[in-house]
Amino acid sequence: MKFTIHSLFLKIFFWFWATAIVTGIALVITFIFGPGRVPSRWHSSLTDTARSSGMIALGELERGGVPAVSSYIRRYERDTRLRACLFELNGNPVAGQGCETFAGIGSRATHLRTPQFGVRYGLVRVALVLPGSGGHDYLFATELPAGPRAAFGMDKAAVALRFGVALSVSGFICYLLTLYLTGPILRLREAAQQVAQGKLSTRADATIGRRGDELGALARDFNTMAERVEELISRQRQLIFDISHELRSPLARLNVALDLAKGGKAGNLPFDHMESDLVRLNEMIGRLLTIARLDTVPMQAEMTRVNMTELLGQIIDDAGFEAQKRDVTVSFASEEQHHVRGNADLLHSAIENVVRNAIRYTAVGTPVEISLKLEDKSRVLLQIRDHGKGVPENDLGRIFQAFYRVAEARDRESGGVGLGLAIADRVIRIHGGTIRAENVQPTGLKVLIQFPAASPNAIG
Repeated sequence: MKFTIHSLFLKIFFWFWATAIVTGIALVITFIFGPGRVPSRWHSSLTDTARSSGMIALGELERGGVPAVSSYIRRYERDTRLRACLFELNGNPVAGQGCETFAGIGSRATHLRTPQFGVRYGLVRVALVLPGSGGHDYLFATELPAGPRAAFGMDKAAVALRFGVALSVSGFICYLLTLYLTGPILRLREAAQQVAQGKLSTRADATIGRRGDELGALARDFNTMAERVEELISRQRQLIFDISHELRSPLARLNVALDLAKGGKAGNLPFDHMESDLVRLNEMIGRLLTIARLDTVPMQAEMTRVNMTELLGQIIDDAGFEAQKRDVTVSFASEEQHHVRGNADLLHSAIENVVRNAIRYTAVGTPVEISLKLEDKSRVLLQIRDHGKGVPENDLGRIFQAFYRVAEARDRESGGVGLGLAIADRVIRIHGGTIRAENVQPTGLKVLIQFPAASPNAIG
């Protein structure tokens, strides 16, 4: 699995890691600076331990003076890693280092004449007055390792405080993490529910889509899916409406022809009209089925390396009869052979629709000009230009929609039902291409089709 800097996995990992670190720091801080007391049942053993070390220190003082007791305390600190100090009762240190840290507990022990206890940095601190020879008393203070139980002091309030701080810090961080993760998911769920209720224009929040992690990718994929669903359903609804509209006229004519045929007074004319309308209906249904397949399920057509130059030659030959009928010439220019990867049958059908459309609507006696060339070394550009009246600028993007007609009366006379360019648009998009139309001066319409060029080493 590949992780990026914006990966949700890494975010979760570092958030939990940060939680552990911050919680540990909070515990250490409360452990160091929080109040603590030593339980009374530990007092006796702690006092005995401190008294034993203190009496040894006094013995060294009486035998060898300050140098001797200082040497002993240094050995004591080196061996135990614990601090100890010997004071006179007036507070002046006799031996030891850093003795000022015992000032508070030492003054209480001197004043009360009883052992005093405290906790600092997890260690128990004991201060007590020891009698010396000749009636001269001293104060001895030391640190003792009393274990975790004594370090925490068994003070219920202190324990509750420390655990409370730890739980509060970790809980707050985890709460922020939960909001960070579940907030976008809940908003995505709400958007999905609205789409399921039929509100197809619903999209995921833009703030989620701008994220660089997996949730951002999910939101963008959701929006893409919602757009596709909305587009498909809108097309299907529009298609049903258009089909109903288109079928009404031929069905009405069939009913009239049937009534005339029943009367037996019109000869073969009703049957000729019926045959013409049935052919028209059959062609319309076939094209509608093609559009439905292209719109809903990507066709699993066999893709091969197609010679577009040869394919256009075949299309022009097939359309020659219709061109001659309208006194139209078709010119074709291609500097070399150009290839695309696709399905030859689908491409033939799509491009033939565009060519026949140009032949049908170019002015009588004018040419239809077709050119094929390589563009940017990676795209094959096909241009089909007629010399007709063109299309209103506002309608240029709509002529590839099913059943769309610029001039309905003219299309009915020509036999068109507004499906040829719609089929061409879908087939070309399936092949990774684009199709668009533009008006040319002084008159005419140019259709530009781009395909990805096939690799010269492509097989099949």
